[in-house]
Amino acid sequence: MTRPIINIDSLEYMNWGNGKEYAARLGFMGPKIGAQKLGYNVTIVPPGKRAFPMHNHHANEEMFFVLEGVGELRIGKERYAIRKGDVIACPPGGPEAAHQIVNTSPTDELKYLSVSTMQSPEVVDYPNSGKLGVRVDLPPDADGKPRVFRFITKTGVSTDYWDGE
Repeated sequence: MTRPIINIDSLEYMNWGNGKEYAARLGFMGPKIGAQKLGYNVTIVPPGKRAFPMHNHHANEEMFFVLEGVGELRIGKERYAIRKGDVIACPPGGPEAAHQIVNTSPTDELKYLSVSTMQSPEVVDYPNSGKLGVRVDLPPDADGKPRVFRFITKTGVSTDYWDGE
């Protein structure tokens, strides 16, 4: 059985972002502790940056717990100051549920725990860029490695089912 405990000090972090306004280090832990229906990670955002574009989920719900730092939570058209100790709920929905966390500090990192349901398939809208993303978790490959299908397009871009047939 997988050990169901991990200390966030022992996480391995991967760099994430586009090198401009989006930058973060992500430490994934769900599979390491045997999670099956929830995803867990620690996100560390440098001063003045954000980890992800404004987005809303149609299937999954997210919860964030601020471990260190200060920032701003954007949900729909609203803005909320956030700080260490805050717990944030982001249920699925339309544009009114679109959310983003921004590190507003000029000097300190913002660190938060993210917890998400892991329903598949998932559809995500990105209202600022007019994109739409679809993610489907597929059965593992022959070696047991997880597989994911991900497709991102511009909202409204489509083709006829019979196109090219």
